[in-house]
Amino acid sequence: MRSQFFFLLFLSLIVVSAIVDVDGDDDDDEERSFSLFLGKGRGGLERNFYRISCPKAESLIRDITWSNVRNDANLGARLLRIHFHDCFVKGCDASILLDRTGDEKSEKEARSNLSLKGFEVIDEIKTEVEKECPGVVSCADIVALAARDTVSYPFGRSMWDVFTGRRDGRISLESLATVHLPSSFDNFTSLQQLFASKGLDINDLVALSGAHTIGVSHCASFSKRLFNFSGKGDMDPSMDPIYGEQLKKICPIPTNGATTLEMDPQSSLTLDSDYFNLLTKNKGLFISDAALLTDRRSARIVRQLQSPRPFFRAFAISMINMGAIEVLTGTNGEIRKNCHVVNP
Repeated sequence: MRSQFFFLLFLSLIVVSAIVDVDGDDDDDEERSFSLFLGKGRGGLERNFYRISCPKAESLIRDITWSNVRNDANLGARLLRIHFHDCFVKGCDASILLDRTGDEKSEKEARSNLSLKGFEVIDEIKTEVEKECPGVVSCADIVALAARDTVSYPFGRSMWDVFTGRRDGRISLESLATVHLPSSFDNFTSLQQLFASKGLDINDLVALSGAHTIGVSHCASFSKRLFNFSGKGDMDPSMDPIYGEQLKKICPIPTNGATTLEMDPQSSLTLDSDYFNLLTKNKGLFISDAALLTDRRSARIVRQLQSPRPFFRAFAISMINMGAIEVLTGTNGEIRKNCHVVNP
C-alpha cells in the first residue's frame, strides 16, 4: 500500500511538472494539473462520463467528426468557434444551437453569430449518437468533444482532455449573445474583465486568443484599423505598415461583405503557435489581438507561447477551463433529443 501511494505521488508530480507556468504563479496550474490526473474536471465534470451509459459515445463522435474534416479542412475553426460562442453565453450548455421560439430571436441570430458554420455536423453526430444511446449524451458535450476532435485531426491524437457530463440549457436569447461575447474591437481592459466574469484569467485570455491561428475573417472585423482608426482616415499605428498595406489591397473601401482572408496566412488550417509569432511582429489582425501587447503581463505570455510546446500545453489547460464555464450538471438542464429545440 505504501509503495502504491508513492507511485501515485510520483505520477502526480510528473503531471504537475509538465504544466507550463506562463504568468509566474504556478499554484493554480499545479492544482489544475493534479485534478486532471485524478480524472476530475471543474464544475462537476468528469473524464469519460459516458463510460457506462454510452461507452461508444466519444469514439463515435470522433469518427464522425474526423470523417467530416477529411472533406472540409475549414471545419476545425468552425466547430471550435461554435464551442467558444456557446460557452461565453450562459455557459457551455449548447444554447447556441437552439432555434428561436416565437418572436424571440435566439443566440445564433445575434450579429456576432451570423457567420457561424458547422451546425450540420453537430446534427449528424447527434443523430448517430441517439441511435446508439437514446437520451443519454447532451448536445453540449457533443459540441465540446467535436471542437476538440476537429482541431486534433491533423495530429492524429487528442490535443486536450474533454471532461464531460454537461447538460443542455433551455434558454437562448440574442440579447445575451450581444452582451457576453468578446469582440474583435475590444481593448485589453474589456477583454480581461469579460474573461474574468467567466472565471478565466489572463493566461486563459492569451492562450485562447491563439485560436485565431486557424480560420478566416471578414473585412468588416478589422477594416477600421486600416482606414479610420482614430476617426481621421488613418491606419492603426500599432500595425505593421507593410502588412496593413497588404490588407488594404484585399479589403478596399467600400468593404465587400463577402470577402474573407486567413487570420494566420502561414497556416490557417492547423492549430499552431504562428499566431503569437505574427503578433510580436505587429501583424495581429484584430484590435483585440493587438491589445494583448498593450499589457505587460499578457505581452510576456505572448512571447512565451511563440513555441509550439508551451502553446499546446497552455491552450489545453485553457480549453478545459473554458469548457467548464457555468456548466449544467446532475439534474439541472436536460438532454435534448434534438439539439435545435428544447424537449417538450
